[in-house]
Amino acid sequence: MSCDQDAETRHVLGCFRDRLKRLIQVEPLLDLLHFLEPDRKDRIKAKFREEGDINAAAFLIDEIIHSKNYARGWSRELIAALETVGCRHAAKYVLNSPPEPTEEAENDSCVRLIDLLQLTLVSMKTGDVCAHCRALGLLTLEDQENIMKLTENQGNIGGARLLLKRLVKNEAGWFSKFLQALEDTEHHDLHIYSLTEVDMYKEGEEEDLTEDDDPSGTVTSHWSWLFAPFPAISVLIISLPSSEESKRDIVLRDYQMEVARPALEEKNIIICLPTGSGKTRVAVYITKKHLERKKQMGQPGKVVVLVNKVPLVEQHYKAEFGRFLKHQYSVERVSGASQLKISFPQIIEQNDIIICTAQILENSLAKAKNGDEDGIKLSQFTLMVIDECHHTKKGGVYNHIMIRYLSQKHKNQLLKKQEKSPVPLPQILGLTASPGVGGAMNQQMAEEHILQVISTVLLQLLIISKRDTIKTFCVYGMLKDPFGDVIKKIMDEIHTHADLKPLCDPGTQYYEQWVVQKEQNAAKEENQMVRVCAEHLRQYNEALHQSNTIRMSDAFRFLNKYHTEELKTKSSPDEEGTITITDTERFLFTLFKDNKAKLQELMGKPQYENNSLAQLKTSILKEFSTRERARGIIFTRTRLSAIALCQWIQENPKFDEVGVRASYLIGGGDQSVVKPMTAAEQKDVLNKFRDGQINLLIATTVAEEGLDIAECNFVIRYCLVTNEIAMIQARGRGRAEDSSYTLVAEAGSGVAERESVNEYREKMMSTAIVKVCKMNRADYEKKTREFQMQAIIEEKVKIKKKLLKGMMKEPPSKISLSCRQCSVFVCSGEDIEKIENMHHVNVTKQFSKLFTVRENASLQERLLDYETNGVIACKNCGQQWGSMMLYKSIECPCLHIKHFVVTYSSKKKTFSKWSELPIKFPAFDYTQHADLLVEDSEEEDLETD
Repeated sequence: MSCDQDAETRHVLGCFRDRLKRLIQVEPLLDLLHFLEPDRKDRIKAKFREEGDINAAAFLIDEIIHSKNYARGWSRELIAALETVGCRHAAKYVLNSPPEPTEEAENDSCVRLIDLLQLTLVSMKTGDVCAHCRALGLLTLEDQENIMKLTENQGNIGGARLLLKRLVKNEAGWFSKFLQALEDTEHHDLHIYSLTEVDMYKEGEEEDLTEDDDPSGTVTSHWSWLFAPFPAISVLIISLPSSEESKRDIVLRDYQMEVARPALEEKNIIICLPTGSGKTRVAVYITKKHLERKKQMGQPGKVVVLVNKVPLVEQHYKAEFGRFLKHQYSVERVSGASQLKISFPQIIEQNDIIICTAQILENSLAKAKNGDEDGIKLSQFTLMVIDECHHTKKGGVYNHIMIRYLSQKHKNQLLKKQEKSPVPLPQILGLTASPGVGGAMNQQMAEEHILQVISTVLLQLLIISKRDTIKTFCVYGMLKDPFGDVIKKIMDEIHTHADLKPLCDPGTQYYEQWVVQKEQNAAKEENQMVRVCAEHLRQYNEALHQSNTIRMSDAFRFLNKYHTEELKTKSSPDEEGTITITDTERFLFTLFKDNKAKLQELMGKPQYENNSLAQLKTSILKEFSTRERARGIIFTRTRLSAIALCQWIQENPKFDEVGVRASYLIGGGDQSVVKPMTAAEQKDVLNKFRDGQINLLIATTVAEEGLDIAECNFVIRYCLVTNEIAMIQARGRGRAEDSSYTLVAEAGSGVAERESVNEYREKMMSTAIVKVCKMNRADYEKKTREFQMQAIIEEKVKIKKKLLKGMMKEPPSKISLSCRQCSVFVCSGEDIEKIENMHHVNVTKQFSKLFTVRENASLQERLLDYETNGVIACKNCGQQWGSMMLYKSIECPCLHIKHFVVTYSSKKKTFSKWSELPIKFPAFDYTQHADLLVEDSEEEDLETD
């Protein structure tokens, strides 16, 4: 290694010092570190004898960081030594290749779990467990010898403690192997299962798992890699062509009846069928038979159907459950877009079948746990249908609901042992077309992933020939791109001005990541020149991507709109003061102005349009010219490209000649420069697509899952590829018998190559599912027990950590906010209050003097008791700070934390959302502020008189 690499290793050691000191085994490591002088080794060994491994490791790291006298290449020797003594986990950190944050958090939880259970685990048969751990690769030969020597000298408990200390220094994945070692050595007497169940479910220890500051309703979990906890579920896998089905009665085909049979026997199952083969119809049939059976038995029956997207609520109601069952049963749908005036518990009570988004159910379950009368319990349902159930592994809302289910299931086992009545739980019916492989690199990892996702044993397998979809790959080379060359020239001038040296080519996602990081660092360092340059570079990079996928005119309009709006923010708003324009901003505005005419000239020359549009045009015209009734979907990456492609199609007379009627469908979240679609707008577009008023839908990935249009007969993915699940889902939108699937991509972009990888993973997934289904029942049950126990225990650790984190939240006085653009002081954290535990507002008079209010050009969003009136911006530089809310007739400036630099414990940091900040803000005191407003009004009246 070079001197530079040695210096980098020193820096990495400093960054990961606190973690490395817990992962390094000092004593065997010192024997292999020849670059350390003998006297230094002696001091470290003395530290080890006096204070233990962790303090000695910290001493060793500090010694390496601060000493500059080691021979060149010492870092290579350190890494090799770590790997030799079995500290591979530590070696990865030293190589600056740490695990992903979620994986790191999961591993930390396992370490904490061992600590919690140590009093029980030290009674293990140390010799037997040690031998098994050595065979599983968790211990080196030297580890085994040391453990057995200590066992001989200090007894079984002493050896067990050393074994546990050594285990937790392994890479992620050691916990499962350790459980296997305990199982293989017949340690049933430890009662780990019953101990953890009882300990976990002491009343009052569970906590609401939803995030207050996550408007999407999605909760990030540290357990995303765990199995999706579907207890005792069977999997049925089948492939079959779709065809016309009865319009009135629920008549299942033979293969559908075959997969439904276990559920009709009241077993929990996951139905894994290709898209278009009638999963939802089978679910409707099972629901009908379930309610009929309950009625015959004189028992109440209640079914909840869970979906993960708002449009699917209406689709399942109209096309399936409502259509076939509302003449017999009361069916209702509930989502965030619903206009129902009664509470969710009342809807549950008054209806037999409820179709709702999973987040609504989770919120009510959490309320019941907290003693809220507006909550509901899982025991109120007798059947729960989970659509797109592969999402249970992502750690989101599905995962939380099933953790609750699994928790109660294990509680019920304890209640039965105590001869008490168990709490009723609903039957589970999961639906999916693509469990995926979770990024698996080989067949074994794919099988492990399938086990984690479905956690089930196959009862029966029926394989029927699968309907093939015609696939086409349109890979094209780039033509001359003078428009893009001008943009790159502008970007190069900005690089020179700000002394920036990009690590990758402009126009790529890697460049986007690089420039975002530069902007964040510059904001924290108060380097306004680099910060504003990075922000402009980000816009040019987006324009470059647009010119490569949509029209040059679209890219130009995007840039022109950005610069126009930026100039507006720099203009003086009435008599509110003068906004400062820096030399760098003046340079950037002038740079665009000087190149504007050239860009306009080039965008008017069709010979320079990117070839992707020509290929897309050919594909669309082919579909509409060769089919009697063509109806298709084009998937694209961004909302902007979806809208631009729709405009391009509508403005082109060639498409009109073949009968193309296009519209776009984009998401509803407000996280983009493009105005989002409301739920009503999405519903309207989907209904028109179903009815045939629209026959070509240009959509972002929001439409990949669940759209059920029987007549859709072609799908085009335009310069877009993600993972194998998305590929299967997108391809499955083509429901007709002769449907086609086309990928349009630029040669060398990597899109076609990643699509090929996805196809390989799809085959690997199918093979893995079959192998899992053929597993020995005893082996399978052992594996699922392990997954279930691990999920429960780790969820307990997570909840306790979250509770501890909540208790450790610091007072608002610990932080202050400054403008992200000009670094001017804005306010102290003490000035901030929260409305409805979500919106952070500052209503102080001092703050009101620092901002100006501009018209809100984006969607005017009305929400319950408050509404958004305008945008608040810095008087000094024009940087947007947030929005002006009208809350119960009080104007409240609402702060968006992404527009500020936060000084926290003397360090400057940036955050994307308030929940990332460990500060406890007080609730907004409406009465106090209302009284102040009344007093001010009275004083003004007196002055007037």
